[in-house]
Amino acid sequence: MPNIPACPLCAMENTYPDGDNLVCADCGHEWPIAVAAAATEAGVVVRDVNGNVLNSGDAVVVIKDLKVKGSSIPLKQGTVIRNIRLVEGDDEHIEGNSDKIKGLVLKVCFLKKA
Repeated sequence: MPNIPACPLCAMENTYPDGDNLVCADCGHEWPIAVAAAATEAGVVVRDVNGNVLNSGDAVVVIKDLKVKGSSIPLKQGTVIRNIRLVEGDDEHIEGNSDKIKGLVLKVCFLKKA
């Protein structure tokens, strides 16, 4: 059986091919097989909640209020994180700084490209 990648949306491994697409049985997300093959060949591709590709140096916006571990200050919806850094080998997290909190590691499922 060929190596079928995990779902890029929910990270579950319960995926299967369906024609020209791969389908996640857990969340119902579908994506083209060509995109999955390109991602494995090119390395890690980091995408925001809308599917936009993120690169180091981009700015992102927080889409919901987040509690920050180690800080009493929450990260509010609409907060802009500028000059992000991609975590090497990890397509689910980025590093960045807000105006009030430095040294954040954030999941990309809570971010959209600004």
